[in-house]
Amino acid sequence: MPAANGEAFRLEDFLPYRLSVAASRVSRLFARRYSEAYGLSIPEWRVLAIVGRFDTLSPSAVGEWSAMDKVKVSRAAASLVARGLVRQTQDPRDGRGRLLRLTRRGVTVYEGMVPLACELEGQLAEGLSRSEWNVLLKALDKLSSHAKGFEGVNHGASLD
Repeated sequence: MPAANGEAFRLEDFLPYRLSVAASRVSRLFARRYSEAYGLSIPEWRVLAIVGRFDTLSPSAVGEWSAMDKVKVSRAAASLVARGLVRQTQDPRDGRGRLLRLTRRGVTVYEGMVPLACELEGQLAEGLSRSEWNVLLKALDKLSSHAKGFEGVNHGASLD
C-alpha cells in the first residue's frame, strides 16, 4: 500500500508501531520480574503502584493515571483485593463509588516493588547516554501532552 508520499508504507518506521513495540518489550521485562518476585501481572502492578503512590483512589482515578480501561482496572483491583493486597471500600461521598487503598501486606509489596522498578529503569537507562535519556523523557512528555490534545476529537481515524 503506498504511503501519502507515494512510497511504500513501512510499518517498522511508523511511530505508533515503534512506540508500541518498545513499550511492549519494556512492559514484558517488568512483568517477568514482578511476576517472579510478587506474582503480579502488568495491570496488577500498575494498580498497586498508583494506589501506593496516592494512598486512596477511586478505580476511575487509577484508570486515568494508568491509561488503562475500566475493565482492566476492575479486574486487576479485584485480583489484588482477593490476594489481600488492596482493600476496596465504599466512597463516603458517593454511595455507588468505590475507593482503593493498600493493606499492610500491599504496602509491604509496594515497598519491595519500588526499588525493583528503579533498578530495572536504571538498567534500561544504561542503554543510552545521560543526555539521550533526558531527551527521551522530555520528548515522551511532550508527545504525550500533544496526543492528549486529540482525545475526544474525531478525525475519522484512530491512532491505534
